[in-house]
Amino acid sequence: MKKEYWVRCPVCGNKTRTRVRNDTELKNFPLYCPKCKHETIINEKELNIEVVIEPDAQTQSR
Repeated sequence: MKKEYWVRCPVCGNKTRTRVRNDTELKNFPLYCPKCKHETIINEKELNIEVVIEPDAQTQSR
């Protein structure tokens, strides 16, 4: 039997509604936290979570 773990929010540290197992791999996964209402893009492999930082869209002024 594989053990499951709750993914914690990288912003506030609370549990999210997402669970992962040892063999789960996530790439560019939009993780939403219901408590702090932030959405963070993460990569996860072998229970190691990495936050993906994306550059903001540039606005052009005319």
